[in-house]
Amino acid sequence: MKLIFVYNADSGPISGLFDIGHKIISPASYSCGLCQLTFDTFTEKQAWRAFRESSSFEMEFLHRDEFEKKYGLHYDYPVILLQNKELEILLSKKEIDGFVQLDELIEKINESLKERK
Repeated sequence: MKLIFVYNADSGPISGLFDIGHKIISPASYSCGLCQLTFDTFTEKQAWRAFRESSSFEMEFLHRDEFEKKYGLHYDYPVILLQNKELEILLSKKEIDGFVQLDELIEKINESLKERK
């Protein structure tokens, strides 16, 4: 099984600069809840890195343009997918956007994975 995390942002340096600017100027209207939970303005949050590095699951992290090019699918982003034989939504945009703290996201990922074993 593999987890695929798809951010509601496009890849590339110009998109990255735009995202950083948006986070600084108007963080409340930033459209990627997954980015807000897992990253500070410039760096990955320490607790998220620890979760990733301690997980037994393979993980792939993609921007929406990279995901759509690679998989030829479209979702409401951000989204966390579980790839077993097929792709299924593990956590939807609505669920991700409902989390206030990173530990809520991590707890829900672990809980959702236990349900599918």
